[in-house]
Formats: sequence, C-alpha cells, structure tokens
Amino acid sequence: MADKEQEKNLTDYLKKLSPGNPLRTVINDLIKAGLGALIVLDSPELQAQNILEGGFRVNCLFTPQRLFELCKMDGAIVISSDFRRILYANVLLTPDRRFFSNETGTRHKAGERTAKQANTLVIAVSEKKKKITLYFKNTKYYLRSSNELLRDISSTLQILEKQRETFNQLIEKLNILEMSELVSASDVCRTIQRARMILKISETIKKDFIELGKEGNIMNMRYKELIKGVEKTSDEIIRDYSPLSLKKTKKILSNLTFEGLLDLESISRLILEKSPSESVSPKGYRFLSNINLTEKEKSQIINKFKTLNKIFEIKPDELQPILKNRAESVKNEINNLREQILSGKVVY
Repeated sequence: MADKEQEKNLTDYLKKLSPGNPLRTVINDLIKAGLGALIVLDSPELQAQNILEGGFRVNCLFTPQRLFELCKMDGAIVISSDFRRILYANVLLTPDRRFFSNETGTRHKAGERTAKQANTLVIAVSEKKKKITLYFKNTKYYLRSSNELLRDISSTLQILEKQRETFNQLIEKLNILEMSELVSASDVCRTIQRARMILKISETIKKDFIELGKEGNIMNMRYKELIKGVEKTSDEIIRDYSPLSLKKTKKILSNLTFEGLLDLESISRLILEKSPSESVSPKGYRFLSNINLTEKEKSQIINKFKTLNKIFEIKPDELQPILKNRAESVKNEINNLREQILSGKVVY
C-alpha cells in the first residue's frame, strides 16, 4: 500500500515537472546555461531534523526568473510543497550519513540522503552530464527530455499497434470457433495472453505521457485508440471460460511477467484448470454483451442455460420468464448476431 502511495505521489510530481510547467522551464534553462542545482521541496521533517545549514531565508512568490537567478549560487534552494513560494536559498544540505547513497557526486549524494531522511522530493540538475535526477523518499528517477520521451513513446506505440492487430485477429478466430463449438483452451489462452501483453505494455507508457505533459496529446489519442476495449473484452473472455472469479483470475495474470505470459501451458492450467489441448465452451458473457440486455438479464440467462451453445438452441418461450414481452425480439437478435459472425461481418 505504501509503495502504491509513493508511486502516486511521484506521478503527481511528474505532472508538475512536465514540459511547459514553470519549474520545468527553469530546469531546462539551467541545463542550457550549463548550471547545476539542488531544489528541495519543504517538508516537516526537513525543518525538524536540522538538515538545512547556512543560506538565507527568501520567502517570496515562486517565479521561473527568481528561481533561475538563485540557482546560480552554490547551495540548495528550498521551495514550498505546493510549488508556490521560494523559502530558502544557498542552503547547505547536511543529511544523516547513515542514509545510504551510492551516488558519487557531492550534490547528488546530499540530494538522495535528504530525500530519504526528510521524506520529500529533491531535484538534482547535473551541470556536467546535463541530466535531471529526481529523488523522492527511497525512489530515484531520471527525468528525460521531450525528444527522448517522444522517441520512446513512438517505439512503444509501434509495438502496441502490432500487438493490437494480432489481438483483433485472435478475437475474430475465437468468434468463429465459438459459433462452431470448436474452441480449445489454447485458443482462449492465446487471446487472453495477447490482451494482457497489451495492457502490460500500456502500463509502461502511462508514466511517459504524464512526464511529457501536453506535448504528448496527439500520441496519447493514438494510444487510447489502441487499447480501447481490450480490458473489457479480456474480462468477458475470462468470465466465459475461467472457473475462478474474475478478480482472482486477473490477480494471477497481473502477477505474471512478460516471460510468464509466453507460457501458454501455465496460463491454461492456472486460469482455466485445463491443458491447452482440451475443448472448452463459453458461458456467453462476451456474446450477450452485444445484445440489448441488462446485466441482470444477461446473468439470469447464463445462470439458467449455462453455455453459449445452449443459449443458441433456446426458444422464445424459454426466455419469457426472464424477458417477458421482449423474448421474441431478443431471440431474433441472438440469431442475427450469430449469422453475422459466421459470415465474417462482425467482430465482437
């Protein structure tokens, strides 16, 4: 839970440091000018543990120009936790040496130890390497340039495009197999495998978009289009085939590495409790999600008839206790959708 909270806080800071924001403007200007800097966010621990030594109190409104000028001095700058005020300048950081740091430079070593001891964010700008390092509590993170981020995102999007294309093909194949009662556990697992890969890759790119800010808006639109509907479809397939609950199955899948996702045998045993070659039948959740039914009606139909094949065989009067006067029209919808899928016109 603490790790998730720390991740969330770091993500919030990345938003503040995305290109176009005032603090990032200062940092970029410092790099262009060949200047180094240590910028520390104020925290209760920073004040209480005597980490600050020397320097002078500023206590003025934050502006990029003021911060840039103050960073020309050797010491660290302390700004308020809301990024609105510059509190101290030219400060010497004297954190406890018992806090481990594997940094070699004096500035970065002091920055990392301060972040750990004061439970805060420290931004270290290297004048020689022209790199930006964030230290947040126990986390170290390199802030990349816009060009680096754009290259990384572009490369990841190309991978996602190929994965999505394969996923669509697997869904189309699964559709036909379901209509023909020819589904094997391996067919299901390949489709779930591809969906989880897409979702896993998508997680790696989210932070890149946050870090890039508004400059990534166009690419972000493409990214959202590529992952649209993947998780929903994957969830419906899991509900159709796994004897485990959706929550438990997703937890098992989320714990798998990329290497683990390549092992179809293990996935089949873990989530379907069958060997890949065994035949399986869908319950009908994914198919019925395309029919004009409420969640309650869909669940009632599946609970009563158990499999998609039996749903295809039902007569309107068998649906009447659940759907009343809509039984005939829903049965027609089911027949029409099945015919469209068999003719290759619909991918659901």
